Amino acid sequence: MRHGFIKTATATPAIRVADCKYNADKILDLVMRAHEEGVHLLVLPELCITGYTCQDLFFQQALLESAMENAVRVASKVPKNMVVVFGSPVELRGKLHNCAIVASAGKILGIVPKINIPNYLEFYEARWFTPALPNEEIVEMGDQKVIMGPKLIFTCNQLPYFRLACEVCEDLWVPNPPSVNHAINGATVVANVSASDEFAGKAAYRYNLIEGQSARLICAYVYADAGEGESSTDLVFTGNNQICENGVTLANTKLKSDELLITEIDLEHLEHERRVRNTFVTTNDKDYRYIGFDIEMGETPLTRYIPRMPFVPEDSPARDARSEEIITLQCLGLKQRLVHIRCRTAVIGISGGLDSTLALLVTVKTFDMLNLDRRGIICVTMPCFGTTQRTKTNAMNMVELLGCTLKVVDIRDSVSRHFQDIGQDPDNYDVTFENAQARERTQVLMDIANMYNGIVIGTGDLSELALGWATYNGDHMSMYGVNASVPKTLCKHLVGYCAKTTSSEELSQTLKSVIATPISPELVPGKQETEDLVGPYELHDFFIYHVLRWGSCPSKVYRLACYVFEGRFDEQTILKWLRTFYRRFFSQQFKRSCLPDGPKIGSVALSPRGDWRMPSDATVKIWQDELETSLE
Repeated sequence: MRHGFIKTATATPAIRVADCKYNADKILDLVMRAHEEGVHLLVLPELCITGYTCQDLFFQQALLESAMENAVRVASKVPKNMVVVFGSPVELRGKLHNCAIVASAGKILGIVPKINIPNYLEFYEARWFTPALPNEEIVEMGDQKVIMGPKLIFTCNQLPYFRLACEVCEDLWVPNPPSVNHAINGATVVANVSASDEFAGKAAYRYNLIEGQSARLICAYVYADAGEGESSTDLVFTGNNQICENGVTLANTKLKSDELLITEIDLEHLEHERRVRNTFVTTNDKDYRYIGFDIEMGETPLTRYIPRMPFVPEDSPARDARSEEIITLQCLGLKQRLVHIRCRTAVIGISGGLDSTLALLVTVKTFDMLNLDRRGIICVTMPCFGTTQRTKTNAMNMVELLGCTLKVVDIRDSVSRHFQDIGQDPDNYDVTFENAQARERTQVLMDIANMYNGIVIGTGDLSELALGWATYNGDHMSMYGVNASVPKTLCKHLVGYCAKTTSSEELSQTLKSVIATPISPELVPGKQETEDLVGPYELHDFFIYHVLRWGSCPSKVYRLACYVFEGRFDEQTILKWLRTFYRRFFSQQFKRSCLPDGPKIGSVALSPRGDWRMPSDATVKIWQDELETSLE
C-alpha cells in the first residue's frame, strides 16, 4: 500500500441458485485465492450468497436461515489485511433488505442496504425487498451485532486515503446515486455489488456509466456483476466486471466466472485530484459513520498498465485522432492571435529540428485556415559554428515544399564580432559561446518581424521549459509560442503524423528525416546531442507527467519509472536523470515566470498565467531528501 496503491479485485463466482452453502464455498475459494495474490479489496456480486434470481424463494425461511449462516461463515474466514464485499439478503423486523456485506479479519464491519429498489421492465425486486431505512439499525449476524445503514464509510487505519463505501446495482442508475454523497463525505473507493442482466447494447452503456461516475466523483469504482449459475428462465447474466479510476477503466472482463480480475488503484492520484479541484466540495453529513479496519502497510507489487509515454496515446487510431486534435488546438490559438492583431506575417527560425518543424507545420495550417498567402510565413535559417548540412538541407527543403518564404542569415561573422567586443575566446566552447548564438538568432528574428510587421513564432516545447533548456532572452523568447505545452515525445509523434498524412511524398520523406535526426542545439562544432547533456526526453516527459499532473513524491516517480522502463533504462540511469530533473526544474523557474503566451493543449502546462504558479526561489531540498531517504 506504499505510495497509495491498493491491490483490488472483482470476481463472479459460478453459483447455484438457492444453494447458499455451495455459493459460500465458491466465494471462499475466491477469497483465499485473492488473499494469496495479495489483494486488499475484493468485491463480489449482488446476492451472490443466494443467487439474484431466487424470486419467491426469498420468502422461504429455509433459504433465509441458510443465507444468514453462510454469510457469517464467509465473513468469519476473511483473512487479515483484506476487505471483502459481497451480496446477501438480510432480514430486519420482518422485512428483507438487499445488502452489501463488508467483512475483514474474520468480522463483519457493516452492512449497506440497497436504497433504490427497481420495479420496472424485467425487474420485480419490490415484491421481495424493502428499500434501505434512512437511519442506522443494529442487526444480529451470528454472535455479532452489526451496524446496518446507507451511510457507512469504511476507513483504513494505516492508509487514510483508503475510504470505502458501497452501493448496490440500481443505486448507480438513478439520477442522484448514493455514491455522490459517499464521495463528498470522503469515500475514495466505491464498491458496487451488482446483478445487471444482459441484452444487446447494454454492456457499452453500463461501461460508460461506470467510467463516468468514477470521473465525476474522482474516485475508484469497483463493479462486480452476477454471471454464471443465475437462472436464465427470463434473463441472461454475463459477469461484466469493471474497475475504474477517475474515468479510466483499469481492468474489465466478461464471461469469466470464478476468475479474479486484479489491478492496483492509486489512491494518491485520487487525493491529489480532489485536492487541486476547488469545485470538488466536501461536506460533513453527521449521519455518516466511519468504521475503521486494519491493513498492514507494505510494498504492493505493480501489475497495472502505466504508459511509458503518458502524453502519447499508444493505440494508433487514437494517436492519429489525438494528433489532429492537438495540431488544430495549436492552430486555433495562433489564429486568434493573428486575427486580433491583424497580422499577416509570421517569422520562424527554422533549424531542421523537431520543434521548429512542428511550429512551421502549425503556422502553415493556420495560414490556410485564414486563407493567407503562405509566402507570408518567413522562415529564417541562421547557420553558425555547429550547423550541420543535414539539418540545413531539411530546413530549406521543408520551406520550399510548403511554399513559404526562405531567408538565410549566416550569423557566424556577427557572433564572432560580438565575441571580440566582449572578449570571449572563440575556441572556448562554454555557455557564453553557445548562448551568444541563441541570442543573436532571436535578435535577427525579432528585427525581421519588425521589418515585415509580423510576429515571431516561438518553437520551444514543454520539456525544454520544464528543464530550463532554453537561453534566457534567446530561444526562450517569442511573440507567441505554439509549442509551449507540447512535450518533446509528443512533438515527435505530431511531426510523424504530419509525415504520414501529407499528400506530398517529398515532404513526407523530409519530415521523416527530421524525426530521425538526433536532437541537438548545434551550437558547437562536432557532435552535440541534447539527451547526452540533460538526459533522455522519454524519461523527462515521464517525470514531468507524474510530478506535475499528479503531484507524486520523488520516491514514487522513481518507483514508477523503474517499473515502466525496466529493460530499457537501468535503475542508476533513471536515478541520475531524476535527480537532474528536480535540480533543473526548481532552479529554472525564473524562465517560466516570464513566458510568452501560448495555448494549453494537454493536461500539463507551465504557463505562469495558467496551470503553474511557483516562486522562482523555492528550494528543492524536501524533494531531494525524500528521494535519497527512500533509497536507504
